[in-house]
Amino acid sequence: MKRAIKGMSFFLFLIYLATLFYLLFFSQYRQSIEGTRTYNLIPFETINRYMRSYDGFSLTDEFVGNILAFLPFGVFLPLLFPSLRRVYSVIVGTFMLSLSVECLQFYFWVGAFDVDDLLLNTVGGGLGYMFFLVLLKKVTLNHGC
Repeated sequence: MKRAIKGMSFFLFLIYLATLFYLLFFSQYRQSIEGTRTYNLIPFETINRYMRSYDGFSLTDEFVGNILAFLPFGVFLPLLFPSLRRVYSVIVGTFMLSLSVECLQFYFWVGAFDVDDLLLNTVGGGLGYMFFLVLLKKVTLNHGC
């Protein structure tokens, strides 16, 4: 039974990664950029800009979208790889995945490199890890382990 659950979890992880990369690189949501490549290396610059010109959608897209996109990664990583069950491992893993995404988007002209995306995506992975810990505690309590 444990093997089947782990296999299903790994399959769901692959579906999650494929969906994430589709949304970030190929969907209509992400349009190719034209002209000069843009980037933001100043922490909270984009976040502050969205908050100053609050229009609901942009703010939601920036905050909630980036956080939710990486939240499952924070659950799957410690679930599938027990050696990565420390908060440090999940934070670094999420940051590295996010950094890879930002660099690839910049390189392939499908988005701007934004340090705020790195921050929000990493927060998403951290929240996913917290959710994983709650689930782990609940399963442990229910099974009396």
